[in-house]
Amino acid sequence: MEIKIYYQDTDCGGLVYYANYLTYFERARTEWFLEKDISVKQLAEQGILFVVAHAELDYKSPARYGETIIIQTQLESAAGTRLELSYRIEEKETKRMLVTGKTTLVCVNSNLKPQRIADDIIGKLKL
Repeated sequence: MEIKIYYQDTDCGGLVYYANYLTYFERARTEWFLEKDISVKQLAEQGILFVVAHAELDYKSPARYGETIIIQTQLESAAGTRLELSYRIEEKETKRMLVTGKTTLVCVNSNLKPQRIADDIIGKLKL
């Protein structure tokens, strides 16, 4: 997924504000689900939610105002109630590595109680 960096994404020095990378992970993850033919919105309407239980980021180089970044999302594991995803963010033109990271998501019901991820969902995620 591509994201163009706008002024609103940056700090006073023109660098992407560090917490915005988590927002970029969220956008990329939603798009990744859609590429797997899974609508997060439709799952939520069915009482199936994925909540972030853990997130980690490793900053390599800052993204700057005006650049375009590429975010790659990859499934690391899916079993039981948990999904583990990894992310790589690069600057589009130079391929400069900006950030790597991981999130662990837990599948919960509408009462926020953990529930096993349905086999059909796991099957789509692993494609």
